[in-house]
Amino acid sequence: MNENYLKWLNQEGLNKDMLDELNAMDDAQIDEAFYKHLSFGTGGMRGIIGAGTNRMNIYTVRKAVYGYAKFLLEHYDNVASRGVVIAYDNRHNSDVFAKECVGILAAYGIKTYLFENIRPTPLLSFSVRYKQAAGGIMVTASHNPPNYNGVKMYDDDGCQLVPKLAD
Repeated sequence: MNENYLKWLNQEGLNKDMLDELNAMDDAQIDEAFYKHLSFGTGGMRGIIGAGTNRMNIYTVRKAVYGYAKFLLEHYDNVASRGVVIAYDNRHNSDVFAKECVGILAAYGIKTYLFENIRPTPLLSFSVRYKQAAGGIMVTASHNPPNYNGVKMYDDDGCQLVPKLAD
C-alpha cells in the first residue's frame, strides 16, 4: 500500500469529504493520486481536484503558498506591509483555495487583499500594481478541463513568475 496514501488516510482532523474520497479509491486511483507531488510549472501549479499529493486540494495549495511566502520574504522588501492580492475564478473550490492562501500568508504576517467574488486574471495583475503589492495569487486552471484547478503566482510587477523564479 502507498505510504503517502496511508499517511493521508490516518491523518487526524482530515476533512470528511477527503476521507470519504480516500476510502472509495481503488488501487489504480491510489497510485494515480499519490505517485508524485504536484510541482510548479508555468507560473504556478495546476492539477485535477481531489485527494492526494498529485491533486489540487487544500493541502497542496497550502504547500505551494508556503513556498511562495518564503520566496516573497527572501526576494522583496516590505512584503508584510505591501501584501499580496488574491483573486479566484468560478472553478470548483476556487474560493476555498483562495481562503487557504490567505491563511498561509497570514501565518507569515503578510497582509492580503482578497476579492469578495470571482474576478478575471487581468484584474489580479492590474491590482498587484495598483496596490503596489509584493505579489499576487490567481486561483484558476485557465484553459484546463473543468475537473482541474490551480494557483498561479505573480511578482510585484503583476506578472506570472517566470520559470527561473518559480524554480
